[in-house]
Amino acid sequence: MAGNTTRADSKPVPTLNETYNGAPPRLQDEATEKRDKLAAMRTLPKNIQRKRGLQPPPGMTADVFLAAIDELRAELKDTDNTLIQVNGSGIDLVDGWYLDRPATTHDAFHIADPEALVSSASIYPRSTADVQTIVRWANRHLTKSGDRVRGIPLYPISLGRNLGYGGAAPRVPGGVVLDLGRNMHQILDLDGANASCVVEPGVSYFALYEAVQKLNNTKAHHPLWIDTPDLGGGSVLGNAVDRGVGYTPYGDHFGNHCGMEVVLPDGSLLRTGMGALPGPPNGTDNSETDNPAWQSFQHSFGPSIDGLFSQSSMGIVTKMGFQLMPAPPAHQSYCLTFPNEDDFSTIVEVIRPLAQRGVVGNIPQLRHVVQELNITGKPKSLFRGGDTANTSPLTSDEIHAAAKQLPLGDCAWVFYGTQYGTEQSTKDQIAEIEAAFKAVIPGTRLFLPKDVDPSHYLHDRALVCSGVPALRELDWLTWVPNGAHLFFSPIAPTRGKDAETLHNLIKQLHVEYGFDLFPSLCVAGREMHYISNIVYDRGDADAKQRAVRLMRAMIAACAAHGFGEYRTHLLFADQVARTYSWGGQALLKFHETVKDAFDPNGVLAPGRNGVWPRSYRGEGWELGVDDLSLDIIKPKAAKL
Repeated sequence: MAGNTTRADSKPVPTLNETYNGAPPRLQDEATEKRDKLAAMRTLPKNIQRKRGLQPPPGMTADVFLAAIDELRAELKDTDNTLIQVNGSGIDLVDGWYLDRPATTHDAFHIADPEALVSSASIYPRSTADVQTIVRWANRHLTKSGDRVRGIPLYPISLGRNLGYGGAAPRVPGGVVLDLGRNMHQILDLDGANASCVVEPGVSYFALYEAVQKLNNTKAHHPLWIDTPDLGGGSVLGNAVDRGVGYTPYGDHFGNHCGMEVVLPDGSLLRTGMGALPGPPNGTDNSETDNPAWQSFQHSFGPSIDGLFSQSSMGIVTKMGFQLMPAPPAHQSYCLTFPNEDDFSTIVEVIRPLAQRGVVGNIPQLRHVVQELNITGKPKSLFRGGDTANTSPLTSDEIHAAAKQLPLGDCAWVFYGTQYGTEQSTKDQIAEIEAAFKAVIPGTRLFLPKDVDPSHYLHDRALVCSGVPALRELDWLTWVPNGAHLFFSPIAPTRGKDAETLHNLIKQLHVEYGFDLFPSLCVAGREMHYISNIVYDRGDADAKQRAVRLMRAMIAACAAHGFGEYRTHLLFADQVARTYSWGGQALLKFHETVKDAFDPNGVLAPGRNGVWPRSYRGEGWELGVDDLSLDIIKPKAAKL
C-alpha cells in the first residue's frame, strides 16, 4: 500500500563514516532499501503538526520554564544554540525511522495521540560534567504541589531507539529529554588483552562492532566478538541498563557489564565496582587514573549496587564497561522445524535439559511459523491474495498455505540455535540436539545455512548469533501500513506445562482483540522470555486502542497465573510494577523508599518502570488496568 502524503527519501542512509548513529558501510544499501520500503508503506504525513503549544513541566508556566532554559543555556555556554531545543508549537513531531534519529520529542511508535507524551525540551550534553550541571539545574528550579516540592523532570535516553517500549518519550508530559547520545558517543577504551571496552551512551552495536573488527585486524590479540540484540542500531549502554539480551554465550548484557560511572540525582558522581578505587597517579602530571581492574572485576568492597542503576531512575549512567567474548575456533548456526502446533510443550521440555547441561550453545529462539512470513518484509495483504481491505489476523489455513511456498516449507514451530567450539564439537552438539528432538517429535527437520537460499532469515540469524549486528528484524514493520510494534515480555519457567498455559492465554487474547500473534521465545535452561510483538498501524486509532486493551488484558491475565513481565512500555509500567505484589507491595515500597532517599526532588525520570517519587505519588499519575484512553496523560483525582 503506497503512502499518499510522502515520498521515499532520495539520499542513501548516512553511514558511520558520516555520523555516529549511521549504518555501517556494509549495510548502507540494505538500510536505504528498508527505509524507502517503509516510507512507501506510510500514509501518515512525515511531519505531524502540533495541535497543542509548548507543554512545560508540571507546575511551571511556559514563561518560568523558558527563563530556566535561558539560565541553563548560559551555564552550558551554549552560544550557538546547539545544546538545547525547546519543543514548542513550532516544532513538528517527526516519527523518523530507525537509523535516522527516531523521534526524541515523543514516542515514534505512538499507541495513542502522538502529543500524549511530548517533551518540553531536548538537551544534548557534551560530557559527564554537562550532565551534572543539568541535574543540579533541575534541582534548583522547584515547584510546589501541596506540601511537596519537585524539580524539573529529566528523562535520559541514549539513542532513543527503545522502540516498542516507549522510545524517547517522557512518562510525564512536559518532561525534559536528556539526549545523551548525540554528543557523547565515544568508545573510551577497547582493551584486546583484557577483552573489554568502555563506552558512552551514544555508541551503537554497529559502531562497537566496527571498532572491534579494526582491533581484530591488527592481530595483536586473540580476536574478539561483541554480543548484539536483533537490531544493531541501539545503544550498547542503553540496552544493557534496560536488561536487554543478545544471542551469543555473552547474551546477558547487564550480566556482562563491568563498571559504571553514574551521575546521581543530586548531581554528584559515582563509580561502581573497582572504579571506586583510584588507579596509581599518572607518572607525567601526577593526575588520577582509572583503576586498572575496573573492567576486570564487577564488584568492589561492601554491598554491590550496580543493579540499582538498571531499569531505574536512581542515576544517569554516562560510562559503562563491558567484557567481550573471545572468538571461538568455530561456530555453526542451524534451525529445526516441527510440524504441529501442539508440539510446543514437548519442544520446551526437550530444550530444558539440553540448555541446563550446556549442550545448547547460545540463547536460542523458538518462533511460530507465522514469523517466517513477516520476516520476508512483505505486507500481510500479499499472503491473502493482495486483499488490503481485510485487516483481520491471518487464519491458520492462510499461514500454512503461505508457509508451503517458503524455504522451510509447512511447519508450526522453528527453533533457531548456534553452537560454539571446534568444527567437530559443533557437529556433535547439533547431532545430539537433533536426535533429542527427533526421538519425541516425528517430522522434525534440520536445516543448515547451506540448505536454504541466501535470502532466508537463517543467514541473518547466523550473523547475529556470531556477534555481527544486522537490520533484518526491521522487515516486521512492513506487515501493515505505518508499521509500529509494542512488546509484551513475560517470564515463565522452562517447563512445557507453564509454557503452554502462557502461550494459550496470549493466543486467546490476540484473537479477542484482533491481532496476529508473533511469539519469539528466548529459551534458557530454567526460564524463558516469551516476547510477543504486537504489530499495528500507528495511523489507525482503532488499532492503537485495541493494542492498549490487549496489553492491559495480557498483563492482568498472565499475572493471575504467576507470569510477570521483565520489561514493558512506559505507559504500562505502573500496572506491571503492581503485579509484583507479594508482601503487600513490598518490592514497590522498597523501590519508592530508595527513590525518595536518592531523589527527594523527583528530578530523574519520575514514573520510570512504575516507580514514582514522593512528590508525584498519590496525585493520580499512575495508570492501571482500567486506564484505556491514553490520548491525554495527566493526574487523576483518585489513586490507582
